This record gives sequence, C-alpha cells and structure tokens, in this order.
Amino acid sequence: MILIGMPLITIKTSIKEFNNEETLLKKLSSSLAELTAKPEKYVMVLIEKGKAMMFSGTLEGSCYVEVKSIGSIDPVKMSSLISLILNEELGIDKSRIYINFDDVEAKNWGYNGSTFG
Repeated sequence: MILIGMPLITIKTSIKEFNNEETLLKKLSSSLAELTAKPEKYVMVLIEKGKAMMFSGTLEGSCYVEVKSIGSIDPVKMSSLISLILNEELGIDKSRIYINFDDVEAKNWGYNGSTFG
C-alpha cells in the first residue's frame, strides 16, 4: 500500500479578489508538503474566493478550510501554520477561520487511474 500521496487543502473564502494568489498557492502547497512529510508533487491546493459567508454574525472576511490526507495529519501544527498564512496573505483574523481535518483511508482516494490502497 502506497501512502505517499494526496494531501489536499481547499480554501473557501469570502474575500473576492487579492493580488497575491500565486504566492498564497505556493505557500500553502509547500507548507502542506512539509507538514505531511509528503512530496509536493502530490499536493493539491484549491482556492474558492468570493463565497457568500457569514461568520459570528458578520460579513467580515472569513475562511472555511478543509485538509485531507492519507495519514500524516497533525491538526494542532497544521491549524497554527495555515491560520498564520491566511492571516498574512489575506488579512483574515485567525478567529474567523474554521479548519476541518480529514484522515482519508487510502482505498478511498483515487489517483492516476487507481487508488492509493
């Protein structure tokens, strides 16, 4: 069973436009590879901007984040770094970011015409 692949981070944010999209993608990709100790060639980063979001009763900037991986998930470490990156790059307060972590079974993740397990 190959357990090297598949870190995925999805960011849904109320922020409509930002100038540093490529920088943000690169930071998230390299950070997720480092945090999971997996090759960056398997990391995928998705950003969905301009989502209608209300958090804590206001429309201020916010994010919903999903992190999926086959093993190698450390929510405490990941939450801290991901929140820091989103705060620095998007100006979103860390208290307006929710992160969901999902440790996926290898047999439930497809890649290259097969699955990882």
